[in-house]
Amino acid sequence: MDWFPLWNSLCIAAISSVLVFFSGIFAAYYTARLPKTVKGFLDVALTLPLVLPPTVCGYFLILIFGVRRPLGRFLLQYGIKFVMTWYGGVLAATVVAFPLMYRTARGAFESFDMNLAYSGQTLGLSDTYIFWRIRMPACRQGIIAGSVLAFARALGEYGATSMLIGYTPGRTATISTTVYQLWRTNDERGALIWVLINLAISAVVLLAVNMLEDRQRRVAWCGGASRSRTRQI
Repeated sequence: MDWFPLWNSLCIAAISSVLVFFSGIFAAYYTARLPKTVKGFLDVALTLPLVLPPTVCGYFLILIFGVRRPLGRFLLQYGIKFVMTWYGGVLAATVVAFPLMYRTARGAFESFDMNLAYSGQTLGLSDTYIFWRIRMPACRQGIIAGSVLAFARALGEYGATSMLIGYTPGRTATISTTVYQLWRTNDERGALIWVLINLAISAVVLLAVNMLEDRQRRVAWCGGASRSRTRQI
């Protein structure tokens, strides 16, 4: 059995998740601080890939990065080609997974108690320190949820990926495109195996996140109970 689709899918999902993590947090943090009108416009633009069909996203990516397009021809001069390459899959997965990270992170930042940040500023703490040591820990549940959703979305991406990089065994094949190709060629047993593998990976990721959230809730409850006993004493 050729395990390349599994390896390729995990690599694409992992790399795109890292890109989405930082870009989504950056966009969510600065968008949440903008005026309402500007924030509404950017919110629509950044969330649009979430509501568009994946094939439409793939079509737009081909229009932008196709080798016959101005940007595609320019990048090709430097050896960068997103069409029919595995890193084109990273681009497609990043585009479709970005809104999930952005929306959850923005919601977490908007619910953040700004008094904590103001208190840090009065103590002379830098904005960078406040962001990474105060804001991010306070918003960690939303950040974790967005990261997991983005990874799961990137792992199961098919529409945009199939349009941009197609299906080439040993080069661009992913779990999703392999399932379709096996089903199309009447290899239902092979398709079922890959479906079960995808289900197993997704279930393990979600279970790990649930365990982490339960652990964090227990730590927070224990900390609150400890502070309550201290005040009573």
